[in-house]
Amino acid sequence: MTTGRTTQADDAPSKPLLTIDGARATIRLNRPRHLNRLQPEDLGALLALFDQVEADPALRVLVLTGTGRAFSAGFDLGAIGATPADTAEASSPAFEEVVDRLEDLALPTICRLNGGVYGGSTDLALACDFRIGVDTSEMFMPAARLGLHYYPNGIKRYVSRLGIDNAKRLFLTAEKINAAEMLRIGYLTGVATADALDAEVDRLAAILAGNAPQAMRGMKRAINEFARGALDDAAARRRHRDSMSGAEIQEGMRSFAEKRTPTF
Repeated sequence: MTTGRTTQADDAPSKPLLTIDGARATIRLNRPRHLNRLQPEDLGALLALFDQVEADPALRVLVLTGTGRAFSAGFDLGAIGATPADTAEASSPAFEEVVDRLEDLALPTICRLNGGVYGGSTDLALACDFRIGVDTSEMFMPAARLGLHYYPNGIKRYVSRLGIDNAKRLFLTAEKINAAEMLRIGYLTGVATADALDAEVDRLAAILAGNAPQAMRGMKRAINEFARGALDDAAARRRHRDSMSGAEIQEGMRSFAEKRTPTF
C-alpha cells in the first residue's frame, strides 16, 4: 500500500493513524499486540479523523485497515459495562456513534481486511462501502455468547446489508466463518491473497478516486437512505436535477465525446 504523510509516528501501538497520499486517505488501527482492539480513547480519535478526511476537498476515497495480522478484535470488552462512575472515559463517544459516522461519510470508503475481524469491528467494517479481505480472513460476532444485546443500528446494518437470515445466523449462533463464506453471504465484496491484497485495494481506490465526487456522494447518500427505509426523496431529486446541469456532467460528456478519461 502506498503511503504519504502521517499525522504521528507509527512505530509503536497508538491511537488510529492517518496517512494521506494524493486523493486517498488511509486510517490504520494500530494496536497490533492486542489485534487492534479498540479502546475508549480510540473512538474520539476516529471521529476526529473522519471529520478531517471529510473536510478535505482534495480527498476522494478513504481506506480503513489494521496493523499486523488482524483487522480488529473489536471494542475492549472491559469497557462495555463501565458506567460514568467507574471510568475516566465515560465522556467518550459510543461505539455505535462512531460506526454510524463512518457509514455516513460523504466520500466512498474501503475496508482493507488484512486479517480477522471480530465483535464490534465486524460492524465497523460493514459500515464501509466496500470490504476487500485477505483469503485467510475470518469473522466472529460473539454477542450471544457474552450475553450482550447488540446496539440497534448495528443489527439494522447486518439485516440491510446481509439479509435477515445471515444476520440471525451470525448474531444468534455466534458462529465463526471464513473468508470464502464471508464472500458468499456478501460480507466481503472481494477476496485476495496476502500478496495481491494491496493491488486489489489500490485498483478499487483508483477507480473511486477518478469518478465524479459529487455524483458519488449524492448516490451513496441515497443508497444508504434506501437501505434504512428513510429516503429523503425531495433532496435526492434535487441532487439529480442539479447534476444534469453541473460541471461534473459537462466534463463527463466532454470526455466521453473526446474518448479520454474525465478529470473531475
